Amino acid sequence: MIAANTLVKWFGAKLAVDAVSFTVAKGEVLGFLGPNGAGKSTTMRMLTGYLPPTSGTISIGGHHLEDDGLAARALVGYLPENAPVYPEMSVTGFLRFAAEARGLWGKERNLAVERVIETCFLEPIRRQTIETLSKGYRHRTCLAQCLLHDPPVLVMDEPTDGLDPNQKHEVRNLIRRMGADKAIILSTHILEEVDAVCSRAIVIDRGRLVANGTPAELRARSASAGQVRVRLQGPAAKEAAAALRALDGAAAAVVDAESAAGITLIVSPDPRDGRRPNLGPAVAALVAARHWTCDELRVEEGRLDEFFRAVTVPDTKREEKG
Repeated sequence: MIAANTLVKWFGAKLAVDAVSFTVAKGEVLGFLGPNGAGKSTTMRMLTGYLPPTSGTISIGGHHLEDDGLAARALVGYLPENAPVYPEMSVTGFLRFAAEARGLWGKERNLAVERVIETCFLEPIRRQTIETLSKGYRHRTCLAQCLLHDPPVLVMDEPTDGLDPNQKHEVRNLIRRMGADKAIILSTHILEEVDAVCSRAIVIDRGRLVANGTPAELRARSASAGQVRVRLQGPAAKEAAAALRALDGAAAAVVDAESAAGITLIVSPDPRDGRRPNLGPAVAALVAARHWTCDELRVEEGRLDEFFRAVTVPDTKREEKG
């Protein structure tokens, strides 16, 4: 449904997006991650036709934006960054206006407005002017407008920005439901959101695509993935660490915590051919063979935040990296 091919965007002498390519299929929710200034919003604006790429191509539902822009944009619902709305309008008035801009009139318009008011939980404030609303309700009103024409493609820039925890939960559930039969791309700074709603994620840094995979695949590429955390009672720390370090496939075993109650050790796998061996069974077998008392044994699946930091450049180093 979405196909971006080697997108490039220059703003004067600044390269904002550098040869980015990806696809999004129907039934897929793609998380778009990256540090501030990485090029996420610029890429999303190009996907909607708001900004033309300097080079590269975009197709939406088989329609090329450059050659068949109206047909392509008709398939897209867009929630922009900062959720722009007309503050002097009422919620219902704004949604009716947005529906008419989409070519919906009369009964069809009214049905669409009622549907998105219910979908986005706007009934309590539907008659209020937008300028009187909280940031969260303004954001949900803008979310509602992008759903009016029931588009098969959704492009959403920070869809839970400004929402309280209950509202975030509602919107994430909504995105999961819509993701069953739509192609959705959403940018977010909230990594837990990727786990909550996304079937796949890409990471962009300094305009370039640096990672693409499912949340589980990205976590598995983090430094802690495959580490075994084991808490023992009885054996001396040095004895336990040496025995665990000697296991086949182990790269290291270090004491993470030690007290009168026992010790906690972290056993790290030694990557072989790019793969990390599963040390959980070997550690469990050693614990049993040595008759150690074990309170905890857990194989770490990795962390998205750890992987994100590993593949992106911190803000403090951006200038020196160019």
